[in-house]
Amino acid sequence: MAQPINQSGNMTSPETAFSSIDEILDQLAAELYSLASMLVGEGEQSAGLVETAVANAAVSACDDLQTARMSSRRVLAAAALELLARRNPGSLWAPIGLTPASTCIDDDDLAAAGISTGELEKIIAGPERERMRNWLASLPARMRAIFVLRAVAGFSAADAAALMQSHGGAQSGPLSAAWTPEVVREVFRQALCSLASQLLHASTER
Repeated sequence: MAQPINQSGNMTSPETAFSSIDEILDQLAAELYSLASMLVGEGEQSAGLVETAVANAAVSACDDLQTARMSSRRVLAAAALELLARRNPGSLWAPIGLTPASTCIDDDDLAAAGISTGELEKIIAGPERERMRNWLASLPARMRAIFVLRAVAGFSAADAAALMQSHGGAQSGPLSAAWTPEVVREVFRQALCSLASQLLHASTER
């Protein structure tokens, strides 16, 4: 599983020292807003998702920063997926009859796209931030959601599948069980192939 990314540009660390709960909340709020904006776009809706996540994850009751981080990310991801499902019904349903595609990526791991977790952090927080967001916006909603859940939020394929299945808008329909870890891995591989192509294109422009 990819190590979760600190949206401020540093690796997350359970040992990070904070002098007060207010500092922890400020740190988490900044990370959560960046995560929300990658899923639903920047603005008031992302800010509202952060408030929901901090309140419903009971952050102040968590034993450590990493527990608070992952708990709040899970709450935020669920709320963001539900918002996307309401905004565009069917956009997060699992693809039907998905078979492994011949892509440039053989594994569902960030490194397979030729980029490390640390390098992705720098892109998200650095001067290439706008290019990354434009690329994300160009992806189909389901692929964008899977990429953010796996590569940015650090959820496993099983966790991402459970979130998509429970909050992607198809709970009562024939697609309610269509999101499986295997489907998530394949969609993630396709997103990684797109990312690799984007990075190659960007390198030729420098």
